[in-house]
Amino acid sequence: MPAIGKPLSGGWRMVLTPAAAAADPAALESLSGFIEATVPGTVAGALERAGRFDRTAPDPLDHLDAWYVLDLAGEAPGDAVLHFDGLATIAEVWWNGALVLSSDSMFVRHDLPVMLAGNDRLALCFRALKPHLEKRGPRARWRPQMITPQGLRLVRTTLLGRMPGWCPEVHAAGPWRPVRLSRPVPALPGDVQLAARLDEDGAGRLDVRFSLDGTAPPILECAGVTAVAVPDGEGRFRASLAIPRVEAWWPRSHGRPALHEVALIAGGQRHAVGRTGFRRITIDRGADGRDFALSVNGVKIFCRGAVWTSADIVDLPGDRARYAPLLRLAAEAGMNMLRIGGTMAYETPDFFALCDELGLMVWQDFQFANFDYPVGDPAFADKVRKEAVQFLEATAASPSLAVLCGGSEIDQQAAMLGLPEAAWAGPLTREILPSVAAARRPDVPYVENSPGGGAMPFSPNAGVTHYYGVGAYCRPLEDARRAAVRFSAESLAFANVPEQATLDAHLPVPAVHDPRWKARVPRDRGASWDFEDVRDHYLGLLYGLEPARLRREDPARYLDLSRAVVGEVMEATFAEWRRAESPCNGALVWTFQDLLPGAGWGIIDATGLPKSAWHALRRAFRPLQITLSDEGTNGLDIHVLNDGPDERHLVLELSCLRHGRQPVVSGRREMTLSPHSAETLPATALFGAFFDTTYAFRFGPPSHDVTVGRLVDAGGTTVAEAFHFPRGRAEAISPAVLTAVLRQDAEGWLLDLSADRFAQSVAIEIDGFLPADNWFHLAPGGVRSVRLLPCAGTDPLARPNGTVRGIGAEAVISI
Repeated sequence: MPAIGKPLSGGWRMVLTPAAAAADPAALESLSGFIEATVPGTVAGALERAGRFDRTAPDPLDHLDAWYVLDLAGEAPGDAVLHFDGLATIAEVWWNGALVLSSDSMFVRHDLPVMLAGNDRLALCFRALKPHLEKRGPRARWRPQMITPQGLRLVRTTLLGRMPGWCPEVHAAGPWRPVRLSRPVPALPGDVQLAARLDEDGAGRLDVRFSLDGTAPPILECAGVTAVAVPDGEGRFRASLAIPRVEAWWPRSHGRPALHEVALIAGGQRHAVGRTGFRRITIDRGADGRDFALSVNGVKIFCRGAVWTSADIVDLPGDRARYAPLLRLAAEAGMNMLRIGGTMAYETPDFFALCDELGLMVWQDFQFANFDYPVGDPAFADKVRKEAVQFLEATAASPSLAVLCGGSEIDQQAAMLGLPEAAWAGPLTREILPSVAAARRPDVPYVENSPGGGAMPFSPNAGVTHYYGVGAYCRPLEDARRAAVRFSAESLAFANVPEQATLDAHLPVPAVHDPRWKARVPRDRGASWDFEDVRDHYLGLLYGLEPARLRREDPARYLDLSRAVVGEVMEATFAEWRRAESPCNGALVWTFQDLLPGAGWGIIDATGLPKSAWHALRRAFRPLQITLSDEGTNGLDIHVLNDGPDERHLVLELSCLRHGRQPVVSGRREMTLSPHSAETLPATALFGAFFDTTYAFRFGPPSHDVTVGRLVDAGGTTVAEAFHFPRGRAEAISPAVLTAVLRQDAEGWLLDLSADRFAQSVAIEIDGFLPADNWFHLAPGGVRSVRLLPCAGTDPLARPNGTVRGIGAEAVISI
């Protein structure tokens, strides 16, 4: 349902004062230094727009008070309500000079009745947080190193900006969510609460409660079905209806995310009160209770996606316009899930509405992480319940909300410090939050903590894990199978290098060597290594080169191999996890987007442009997919998957190439894949005879250096490719000659690419255009057409200019 009231977004002035320097708004009259401020917004955002804040070297804000002042001249006198959707964090609301509200949680909404006089002043004071962070609370049983200061466990505020090495230390303060003004409108439905579910027989069930003045019974309408609302005995109305054979909501990888409008008809008027989707989500723990698989509408789903950070760490925006470009990139990459971790912040109904539309499931941690929270304090526990209830009320109609989780790495933190389970098991995630979730969203499965479920909370072979065996712990790629991962709520963290255009515009310094570059490379606090070291490890492992020497002697090639290697590792790992025989039921990459331009964790850079990892994951996440796995002396296995809802008729092709171009053996097979199915077959099934595809038996010199697998649809279009390197990627690098032809069709520009032999990690760099695919391998014998999508501000008719290059390619091609 649309937000009530008109936004109070313009006309605000803001001023900073030392802590407690101004006791009330009257003390502001003699102050200078006011600047314009936008609401919703943050103190840092207002200062940045005034040229007084640098997000790359942020000044601390915790020791200052921030005052926001708005004069409401011209409003008609009478009763009204002020709505505060989020005040960060220790906040006071002053109305015409009187203190009328105090708040100590940035995650709680407030509705404040006021009397308008026609010339009113609203003042908001955000008190310095530092004194509250220095207060002593109940003794903590453990102290995490990742987050500072320790007093944050006592205050309900975001941990973004509080994790040195992870993100810039931008402190959240100010009216970060909208402030609105409403007037009573008796004829309109109010306080509408929707609850939708899908029965096993395919019927949709919708329950609605709302308030409405009047005696005539309102009518509920959805998907062509109506029901008469009845009084609920508590001064409100309720209505329920059943919709036989309703079109269900599906994650985008497995079907259509169908949504249905909900309306109330009262007094001859039809009022749209929202929209919802009908789906059924369960978690299968397996016969032994150690598994973790998400089922949607009775179909097991392999979940793939990333961990969301923020649309902007300075502004912490919550509007549709800021979310949409990022969430569309998630959808275009084939993701079906995003996780909002406990170190982030609750996002707004606009975020969930977009996820509803795009078919993106949301794993939502409540905003708790790492700390031993003082839930034994009744006042603190009440705040926890209130924020949880309000969040679930705001997202009650969203089918995209798929998993609720008590928090991030709370159990893991205590366990890793050597405490027994009896010491870290507590009521926050085992009693308080699950009881709220069960009462408000019984259709959403609840998980106590992420990670959890194994012999230790972080054991990857049971329940939910945070898997960094491949990644931070520098394990070989085979560890993705050896670890027997069931479900990874975060994984595969690397310092992902942005495209050169972003570096040239926002970080034009020598890679790695410059301290400004290193300042934006994430690291764990106190560690002697960072995530660039992790990436370099795999560069050496996959390409047999010494990263430090390569960086010194050929920095451009070093950056290209750095971009290529993270994509290769991610594709290979997801290929392993998506095999039908794999115990893995899903994995999310850490993280979706960077917070500053540079080699951050994000697969999207801080300017909103995809990195090489995004393109790799787009290929790895295809609903219609082929992967190849080396089974040693068992040979090469081919895995074909169809996650979609339709039967597919395909041709499977396999070819082994010597020196990247000469086929030494090949085969093909027609096949039909049922909806939501997978099939595995040995390579020899296509060849009709034995061939040492994996070079496991080593009878003589290797016969080939790359195997190419391909799925072709009935129209002859290649829908997916996979590659296997029996002697490693370094042995398959060849001096390929690339050819690029630019052409234009009714939809825009296309680049037709071909190569005389196998070319690794072909990179397209076109000014003002984003290639639909990039950093991909190019097999000989055909033409690969890549759509060039104009970026914002680019004339789509302007002829593109740029280059095409490949790892080991003979020359760079100019377009």
